[in-house]
Amino acid sequence: MPTIKSTTYNIHVEHDSFDALNKFLSKKEYTKYIIICDENTSQYCLSTLLFGCETLTAAEIIELESGEKNKTIETCMQVWGALTDIGADKKSLIINFGGGAISDLGGFVASTYKRGIDFINIPTTLLSMVDASVGGKTGVDFEGIKNHIGVIYEPKGVFVNPAFLETLSERQIKNGYAEIIKIAFIADNEFWKTLKKIKNYKEFYTENIIIKAIELKNVIVKKDLYETNLRKSLNFGHNIGHALESALIKQNKDILHGEAVAFGMIIESEIANRLKRISKKDLESIVNYIKSIYKEIKLSNPTKKLVLEFLRHDKKNDGTHLCFALPKNVGSYELCCDVTMEIIEEFISRG
Repeated sequence: MPTIKSTTYNIHVEHDSFDALNKFLSKKEYTKYIIICDENTSQYCLSTLLFGCETLTAAEIIELESGEKNKTIETCMQVWGALTDIGADKKSLIINFGGGAISDLGGFVASTYKRGIDFINIPTTLLSMVDASVGGKTGVDFEGIKNHIGVIYEPKGVFVNPAFLETLSERQIKNGYAEIIKIAFIADNEFWKTLKKIKNYKEFYTENIIIKAIELKNVIVKKDLYETNLRKSLNFGHNIGHALESALIKQNKDILHGEAVAFGMIIESEIANRLKRISKKDLESIVNYIKSIYKEIKLSNPTKKLVLEFLRHDKKNDGTHLCFALPKNVGSYELCCDVTMEIIEEFISRG
């Protein structure tokens, strides 16, 4: 059972076992347990968790509607109200049990309720296992802008059980795999070479792949928790990706985070090549691999306009400068704050 030591907590990866979680809960440090999940996790995963962790059979369950569209302050208000109604106090523990939206929102709720109570993450999707549940970023969307309101507030532990991934569709697996592609391309050339050999989606979520992706992100987070420099590298693909995701959600169109990030990595790699930060060979390497996995996204003119509007509100911007984490060769990155809107419009217009 691998245990990865992060900044102030441990990330446990164990298949078909809850040993680390039971050991954590056996300390009996908390007056009350509250599980936050959505309807999908409740239906497909909750019984497995309760069977494996007898302590949690007495936990309060707060079930939310799934989807990024529900990751809002309004949903937080509902959860704060529920916590108040059930008498959650400073010594209560929130257990975020689900995907990225649950860990983002649940962590933010924990950080603000009674000025902060403890929480842990038990991710059930590939996206939340390798990215969202690790690193202490919490938050909600506001006026359609991704993660516009939030804080960095670290969990007391992350408990990854890859067995939960057997409940996911191929599309949801690919949703999380985009973050694995991202971390490999900007942080580890050898890992990138390994990924390029993988064609079957069932190989996207082997335990070794999950552990490697978490370890790479963890190294970066430990060096730069508050994203002053190195951690900005993890934003590769996310400027364009977040803007696209927000634009399509606003139009009530179907899009997953990883699909938007995959599109964003293509556009941002093209920009990096234009600015002579990566070679044409490296550009073709990532573009061809992404296109072999994800369906092409064609943008309507109204969507293109919305993408550009949301880009102007990106929290990664520096004043009026658009700041992108662009790859610089494979396995490294370079922060670039001189990407012009004209360059972006040129590449977006092709979509």
